[in-house]
Amino acid sequence: MRNWIVGLALILVAAVALAKQPAPQAAPQSAAKPTKTFTSAADLTALIAKAKSERKEGQPLVIEPMLELGSYDGHLEYRASVGNAAVHETEAELFYVIDGSATLTTGGKLVNEKRTDAANLNGSGIEGGTSRNIAKGDFVLVPEKTPHWFSPINGVLVLFSMHVPRP
Repeated sequence: MRNWIVGLALILVAAVALAKQPAPQAAPQSAAKPTKTFTSAADLTALIAKAKSERKEGQPLVIEPMLELGSYDGHLEYRASVGNAAVHETEAELFYVIDGSATLTTGGKLVNEKRTDAANLNGSGIEGGTSRNIAKGDFVLVPEKTPHWFSPINGVLVLFSMHVPRP
């Protein structure tokens, strides 16, 4: 019985000591990317209007975020004139043409190639490659390490684009 009383007393002392300690602080949250898994037709219409109003004279491209989930980002691309050609070395890129039309050239070699960051190159155009006309409703998947360029653009080209990380 004495052992039982001593054990109970030790448990009570430990409980009181723990109760007097400050509550543990939650670990600071890192700047996690937001999650957005739905964009309505009304949201899309508003994004297009926003991109159009934010575009500066001579600016070929305005990008607006549409969907966000971890390393997968979906964007609205509002292309009012011809911009740079690009190569994404570690990501494929999926396009859906929301509105408008253009010629998309893939493959070939970048002209006036410049590194924009660790995984991307830009150029003023493409030599060679394969050109195809794209229009509203078309889907295109451009593999990583593949030059791609929208030229010419007929009026305004509105795209959904998603970079797809590849191992």
